Amino acid sequence: MVKSLAALSFLALMCFMISFRKSIEMVQRPGLHTIIVDAGHGPKHPGAHGLISKEKDVTLDIAMKLGEAIQKEMPDVKVLYTRTTDEEQNDETAGTANRYRADFANKSKADLFLSIHCNATPQPAGGWYAKRVIGHKKVLRFVGRGKRRKKKLVNEPIYESYWVKNMRRGTETYIWAADRSGSKSDFIGQRGQEDSEGSEFASDSAASGENEENDLSSPEAKIRAQLYEQRFFKKSALLASFVEDEFKKSGRLSDGVKQRTWKGIWVLQATGMPSILVETGYLTNKEEEEYLNSDSGQDEVAQDIVNALRRYKQQIEGGKSNISAAPDSTK
Repeated sequence: MVKSLAALSFLALMCFMISFRKSIEMVQRPGLHTIIVDAGHGPKHPGAHGLISKEKDVTLDIAMKLGEAIQKEMPDVKVLYTRTTDEEQNDETAGTANRYRADFANKSKADLFLSIHCNATPQPAGGWYAKRVIGHKKVLRFVGRGKRRKKKLVNEPIYESYWVKNMRRGTETYIWAADRSGSKSDFIGQRGQEDSEGSEFASDSAASGENEENDLSSPEAKIRAQLYEQRFFKKSALLASFVEDEFKKSGRLSDGVKQRTWKGIWVLQATGMPSILVETGYLTNKEEEEYLNSDSGQDEVAQDIVNALRRYKQQIEGGKSNISAAPDSTK
């Protein structure tokens, strides 16, 4: 009897999954209507330090230019900012600030979360002095102990100090890896219950004939959230690959798309939507820091991301079914 009930439950879940996937195909593919532009870090958490700048200031400049460029080239897309000045409420700790950003994105029912950051190496910005052996010399030294103590000629290295330039540069874009922990699907499920109308969640629920008052702990709700997590992973990977492709077209060195496979980037994990985090370059590289602080450099970074967004928008709204670009590299 128990085995029969378990088999019937399994068949019911399989039928639900099949019907849900078919309902997704029947529903019109959702468009890109609202984008959250997030300037990484804040006044109390400045992030990476370069020779002439801090990450919080550079990301804010780029984020504001990016938002303006999006509104200019895609007037039908609404842009919301997590911060527009160097003063931010909810900035007592890095954790509370990041939770606020993710909650803001979810409550705004956004279609995309785009976070701007700058990178840094553990080594000092610009460069550092190091030592190397350039030869040896004979020196008379005492060796041994007690009665065995005596003078002896020994070879001692001759050191030279030299300057090591910090050469690390390049861009990379992070996404939250699907099917790793299921933690993102928890937030997707919560958002799906909150969205009542005018959203991707609501349209799929209506097409599948589901009740809006879903129990988040039910097997159906969990499966639904996991399916969305997989879909959002594909969309995130698609956009991230477009961003890095546009950077390469502009002559930037690209380290590619990286999947975050452990907890740490809360704004990727806790946002119930496609989300990417763009590392626009290294502030610890003198030339790249100057580029990221210049108007021309910031404009170019913003335009590259807008070009990627245009391709992404065309892809998801054009009805193409090959949204499956997944990054090769993992980190």
